[in-house]
Amino acid sequence: MSNLTKHDEIQFRVRYGETDQMGIVYHGNYAQYFEMGRTEWLRKSGCSYKQMEAEGIMLPVVSLSINYKKSARYDDLIKVKTEVVKKPTAKIEFHYEITNEEGEILTTGNSILVFLDVAKNRPTRCPDYILDKLQF
Repeated sequence: MSNLTKHDEIQFRVRYGETDQMGIVYHGNYAQYFEMGRTEWLRKSGCSYKQMEAEGIMLPVVSLSINYKKSARYDDLIKVKTEVVKKPTAKIEFHYEITNEEGEILTTGNSILVFLDVAKNRPTRCPDYILDKLQF
């Protein structure tokens, strides 16, 4: 398993079903793009949401903010940069930046998720296997 870095990037094309009649990405889809970035950030380290859930830990979003700068459109190749803001405790905070092929910033955002012990229905510490891999 590799070490987690503070940031990661994914790239993909905007699909037709993610846009409105004007060919512009529907605003609610940016939260899904952010989730894709978080999921891949974990997966590339050898960890996954699926693994955490099997171990009784969920990661619900408790805060989400999105700042729209410029529209993404159908068939645009976009890049989502996901960065962990600080070392996780019982919560983990991410910053996001979405850019187009020209490098223009389309959207920025921030989310906070809480590590939740499902059996106790209470927040818990970030799992050691994540902390041990995180390079801060």
